[in-house]
Amino acid sequence: MEQPSTWLNIPVGAYLILCFLATPLEQGQAFAHTLDAPPRRIVVLGSTSAYDAPSQSTEYPPPWIDESAPINLTKPRVQGEESLRTNYGAIVLRVAGIYGPGRNPLDWIRQGRVGPSRKYVNLIHVEDLAAICFAALDQGQPGEAYNVSDGQPHTWNEVCATAQQRWGVGAAAAKEDHSSGKRISNAKLRSELSYRFRHSDLYEALDLIESTRSSS
Repeated sequence: MEQPSTWLNIPVGAYLILCFLATPLEQGQAFAHTLDAPPRRIVVLGSTSAYDAPSQSTEYPPPWIDESAPINLTKPRVQGEESLRTNYGAIVLRVAGIYGPGRNPLDWIRQGRVGPSRKYVNLIHVEDLAAICFAALDQGQPGEAYNVSDGQPHTWNEVCATAQQRWGVGAAAAKEDHSSGKRISNAKLRSELSYRFRHSDLYEALDLIESTRSSS
């Protein structure tokens, strides 16, 4: 999208999956205006960071967040995604933390990027994300948003304890985090796209990633 001279190379009627940030807003709008949409289908990869965790809430565990929750329209990324969704019928996937081969949460623990805390983390395996992109193109409703998470949020306390018990991965020193995080609901995704997850169990997926790495 950063090179307007390439926009006309997009085949007429081709479905699109936009992995880049839809910013700045004006450029995203200009890009979408050049497309023949609708009926072209457009899927935009957003982020669950569009939902701001309530700063004053003392509720714990934090409440489940679905697509009806408020989003932060002061963020340029969210502005761009919402413009494409409301004005051009794009399907926005609000994606949780992506993991998979080469993007291993156990490495995040080893490197001290995360450590034990009560904060909830929401994840999605890259293979599920790829399949969900195609499911959204095939079955998603234009102008809708879908949360993309495996629906099994974990606290970093739990993940770090399991990492130590199952793989001997000890947590390095990390900055203490007192925030509660979020719990992302994927009910709409499962209902409207009828998607069945390949990697719904984080620890089974991590076992596979670790075993594949050790054998390579």
